[in-house]
Amino acid sequence: MVRLWARSLRGRVTLIATVVAVLLLIPAGIGGVLVSRSIITNNVWKSTSHTATQVVAEAHNGQLPLGAAIPVPDPEVDLIQIVAPDGQVLASSDAARNLPRLSDVQPPPDNPVINTTNCLPTECVHLTAARMTSAGASSTVYAGFSTPTVLSTRVLEAVVFSQIAVLIALAAWATWLVTGRALRPVAAMRSELDEITASDLSRRVTYPQGADEVAELARSINGTLARLELSTRQQRQFASDASHELRTPIAGLRAQLESAQLYPHDTDLDALVKSALRDTDRLEAIITDLLLLARIGSGVDAVKERVDLSDLVREELSVRSDRLPVRVRAQDGVAVCGIRLQLARVLTNLLDNAQRHAESYVMILVAREGDDAVLAVENDGVEIAESDREHIFERFTRLDAARSRDLGGTGLGLAIARDVALAHCGSIEVDDFEGGARFVLRIPAV
Repeated sequence: MVRLWARSLRGRVTLIATVVAVLLLIPAGIGGVLVSRSIITNNVWKSTSHTATQVVAEAHNGQLPLGAAIPVPDPEVDLIQIVAPDGQVLASSDAARNLPRLSDVQPPPDNPVINTTNCLPTECVHLTAARMTSAGASSTVYAGFSTPTVLSTRVLEAVVFSQIAVLIALAAWATWLVTGRALRPVAAMRSELDEITASDLSRRVTYPQGADEVAELARSINGTLARLELSTRQQRQFASDASHELRTPIAGLRAQLESAQLYPHDTDLDALVKSALRDTDRLEAIITDLLLLARIGSGVDAVKERVDLSDLVREELSVRSDRLPVRVRAQDGVAVCGIRLQLARVLTNLLDNAQRHAESYVMILVAREGDDAVLAVENDGVEIAESDREHIFERFTRLDAARSRDLGGTGLGLAIARDVALAHCGSIEVDDFEGGARFVLRIPAV
């Protein structure tokens, strides 16, 4: 049964609440019973002690003649005897007249009053034995009454633990109901999530009333669904764009090969090979960029190291052969913690983009601004409209439709730069730059 309950959160919470109630209420009940018994016992002995000492005082004052019935000061303490040292009952109350000696306890001189219990053939009594000395003789006064039912039976324990059992059952029942009501919105959200499929991510779960943790969970779920829908839409668009980009060089290559197959004597083999190689190079470039996009942020190239951006710029420029000269203004010691190959790819993409659009020069700036390392690449080409400054970082985006695809790149360079910047907890954006374009990469500096 416990295992069945433990399978559900509602059952586990109810079980835990029941166990807590048991651990709290049972010790409380035991303590209550013990305290109640102690209080009742103390009250009983307080009454018997008061009656015994009063009888001793009356006997000393001669107000209690021996041989007569002893008057009862307290109606509850009706069993009173005065017993000689030899055990003879000298006097007793009416209720104790036909009873044997109430107790064998005889208080010593240093402790003249003793509280005790004793069971007679007919009943058990709680009593007080008080030492009484008169005319050189010591007698004992016994004052008591029948042990109360609360002390002689287990009625008190039965009542208390019956109440505890009822309270434990009520606690379990209330926890079961409250937990079920609290988890009802969660069950509804789970049912709605089960109905959402990959083909339709536009649906959302219902917001429960209030602003508690369940409502926050619903908001988080809907936010995740919105991001998942956006990501799926982008992936589908990306797959469509990638297919289109790959289809163009493949179709051109196929057309050339089929033409050569149909008209072998009219085909210039050298021109055919050069054209085929150009299309093959374009296919290779697109596939390489697609693979790099898939690797960025995936943890495949997760080994980071200290990279000096100024040294990185000098190394990359030393192996390039550009159309226009590249000017460099770089501070020394501007370093970041990152993946060197990816950062080098960002610089390469920015330089390739600048070389395609520049008119006379390209400038690289490396500096530190606050806690960020800044790498900027600017050129004196066409300015980028403010409305296009985010759009150009999307995949397969080209603003200049007049450029040939051979010279226009794969359309993935700036998208790769943006993904690398984000993977390094940085950013890349287009700044205002009169008379050209300026791309700025910011990464937390070491």
